[in-house]
Amino acid sequence: MVVNGACGRMGREVVEAVYREPDMELVGAIDIRNNGFDIGPLVGLEPTGVLVVRNLNKLLQETDVDVVVDFTGPDTVYKNMKTVLENKVNLVVGTTGILPEQLEEIKKIAEAQGLGVLIAPNFAIGAVLMMKFAAQAARYLPHVEIIELHHDQKLDAPSGTALKTAELIQQNRAVFRQGHINEYEKISGVRGGEFEGMRIHSIRLPGLIAHQEVIFGGLGQTLTIRHDSLNRESFMPGVILSIRKVMDMKGVIYGLENLITE
Repeated sequence: MVVNGACGRMGREVVEAVYREPDMELVGAIDIRNNGFDIGPLVGLEPTGVLVVRNLNKLLQETDVDVVVDFTGPDTVYKNMKTVLENKVNLVVGTTGILPEQLEEIKKIAEAQGLGVLIAPNFAIGAVLMMKFAAQAARYLPHVEIIELHHDQKLDAPSGTALKTAELIQQNRAVFRQGHINEYEKISGVRGGEFEGMRIHSIRLPGLIAHQEVIFGGLGQTLTIRHDSLNRESFMPGVILSIRKVMDMKGVIYGLENLITE
């Protein structure tokens, strides 16, 4: 197993989680930082013998790899995904910011190669349940707004979790524009981004990890469904589950909920 983005916040957690699984072996760590250093001490472990390298393609050509886990950045993830699939390796992706046309291309490559790809905006089991509950609630309370809150180093907005939540809600909600017909913004963007008539708001502050609430409004009532990841360990059970499942997959699955319901 190889971790791409191994020295990042999520990458370090993945390295440690994989290292502690008795049936998994870490064979590679990719990052633009700490080239040549043993990944173990960098993440608080004993030396592992796995050195951080920069060249993903070279590592995959020289090493026997079953799965790559990618937690890099929106600007590089598409190129990374293509490199992994071209080397005939299964892929788990937690990086957000993949464009729809890029996703379609990845689907074509994965199917042609007979490989498994799992792309998850959020690996926390509680977040997956939050999305599923929100989709169910939208059948009865179609007026809804999404507020997602993340640390101030997150590059993309809205989050992949917020977009996935909105997509799931949209399946159970007719498209209509919420709010007063004559509503206007005195400050541009203050009402958030619009998706199929509903609003998504992004908050970025130091001290946050990953949080989201979905607020529904009805006659004389509101319903709030909220999930909080208090540390990055919350994502690891979902990552480990995805690594195990992707080995038996063919093609692309988008969203951890599709594994949990199997």
